Amino acid sequence: MPLPQDERVVALANDLLQQFHQIFGAHPGYRPAHAKGLMLTGVFTPAAGAAELTRAPHAQRPSTPVSARFSNSTGLPEIPDNAPEANPRGMAIRFNLAEHVHTDIVSHSTDGFPARDGYEFLDFLRAAAASGPDVPSPKPIEKFLGAHPAALKFVQTPKPFPTSLARDTYFGVTAFKFTNAAGASRFGRYRIVPELGNDFLTDAQVAALPANYHFDEIAARVGRGPVRFKILVQIAAEGDVTDNATIHWPESRELFELGTLELNAVVADTLAQQQRIIFDPIPRVDGIEPSADPLLELRAAIYLLSGRERRGAVAK
Repeated sequence: MPLPQDERVVALANDLLQQFHQIFGAHPGYRPAHAKGLMLTGVFTPAAGAAELTRAPHAQRPSTPVSARFSNSTGLPEIPDNAPEANPRGMAIRFNLAEHVHTDIVSHSTDGFPARDGYEFLDFLRAAAASGPDVPSPKPIEKFLGAHPAALKFVQTPKPFPTSLARDTYFGVTAFKFTNAAGASRFGRYRIVPELGNDFLTDAQVAALPANYHFDEIAARVGRGPVRFKILVQIAAEGDVTDNATIHWPESRELFELGTLELNAVVADTLAQQQRIIFDPIPRVDGIEPSADPLLELRAAIYLLSGRERRGAVAK
């Protein structure tokens, strides 16, 4: 008898967590992916026209306090910042609306995702894990990429190293439905753009970087003054696919300005806060709804399960 939908999601989430642990090893108290990170605090100020897109509380208020986390890829807490596997970088933002009330954005520095759904992503991870240097070609990952053009495109997309985490752009993987007070709805994907613009390192500069360069640099930068990003929403046009994270929308699509994110301090107990906080890929706030993308429920389940693992490890 097949499992109910919610049980299938949890079972798949557990399979993915185990696969991450197999690839990167178990690191109690850390995330299975994007393990290395830094927490900061700041404020979100909505753009003048933000309420035209959504009636969400943070689009209506003069400002909202935020928490944000920058991270490296992989489940390795000590991965050097100049390792190729450290890309794409992650950026998660929590809008603190009231006590125990929040909505989040989860993004990374590559526009897209390698898999349509969780089962395909699990196959991708298993193929990668089975493709060590001693495995003859065609390796399992080569076979997988040959049969999955979207995954091949994601892997081949350039992932340059920024001069600063404050000089990179971060993309929401999945689409959401934004609805304003008049009931008008549009689908869109988040795009978080640095106020100072993009700036990237050469290969020679990357090779010379200290292991903790990007996190030390962003901490020092915020110590000198606020770091700002524009939070934009790329608006889908009629006929654009909104339930498949592997499909990009044309760059000609409207970029709607939701507001400005200003980060102004590193969290003093950053490691403890990272272990405690569980970001949620599903908005769960009036005015912003999930699309039908199957990755959303799965990612929410993985984040919850891994968050419980982190908290349990810390409590021991």
